[in-house]
Amino acid sequence: MSTIAPDSFVYSPPQEPFLPVLHADSDLLVVGKPSGLLSVPGKAPEHSDCLEARAQSIYPQARIVHRLDMDTSGVMVLAMNAGAHRHLGLQFERRKTRKTYIADVWGLVKEDSGEVDLPLICDWPNRPRQMVCHENGKEALTNWQVISRFDKTTRVRLFPHTGRSHQLRVHMLALGHPILGDRFYAEGEALAASGRLALHAESLELHHPTGGERVTFHSRCPF
Repeated sequence: MSTIAPDSFVYSPPQEPFLPVLHADSDLLVVGKPSGLLSVPGKAPEHSDCLEARAQSIYPQARIVHRLDMDTSGVMVLAMNAGAHRHLGLQFERRKTRKTYIADVWGLVKEDSGEVDLPLICDWPNRPRQMVCHENGKEALTNWQVISRFDKTTRVRLFPHTGRSHQLRVHMLALGHPILGDRFYAEGEALAASGRLALHAESLELHHPTGGERVTFHSRCPF
């Protein structure tokens, strides 16, 4: 789920940390993507700096498997050979991976846990924004759980079962609790409450391409 910055947004990705490596072996390269860095290069030359390019500057054989939104930080896995790339790609396609996210949202969430089952489609005139559409939207399912509540915000753990573009951002908005610092969906105090999108890919669980062992990789939440 990767988003290219709109024309009005100046792309200035962080240079430190350059590429936090969480794990590397002959099949997998697991990294912690910083917020503000594209997963793959954009069309414009000034959007060439991205996680894929940085990974390949150190590990030339690394190939992208999945994406995170530019504003989202956290765990990403790249394949180190063609066989691993096919294996991982099928896992994502068949929903054999398990991902968890941490988010700070605006307002006090009343329930301790819940589910959002709302189909999503691109809001084409306002792309890359997405929107709920029961007629033509694609299935999108997210489970959530409250971690802690503060004066005006709530920290939640999110469990997406599908991987639609902006899924977590739109689903939290649909609950009435936009993610802090979300320049696409938050307004007013919710937008100003964080200098970045308060969404972090905390963990990624998958089958290792060699042997099939179930492994989990974690990235510490930076906010």
